[in-house]
Amino acid sequence: MEITKQTIMGDMLQYDGGIAYILMQSGMHCVGCPSSIGETLEEACAVHGIDADAVLNDIKEYLASKK
Repeated sequence: MEITKQTIMGDMLQYDGGIAYILMQSGMHCVGCPSSIGETLEEACAVHGIDADAVLNDIKEYLASKK
């Protein structure tokens, strides 16, 4: 699965639950919130005032380290 800023949060978390840790470290503590799982990564970051590009980069680094 390719993760982008347009990836739905629920899909991303279902793909790899370890991404939740990265999101929480970035300041998104409502990762399991029913409304957040339907948002894109970009939308969720915007709600929290977080740089979506930085979070996406951290997610990609995490996934690459698992290979």
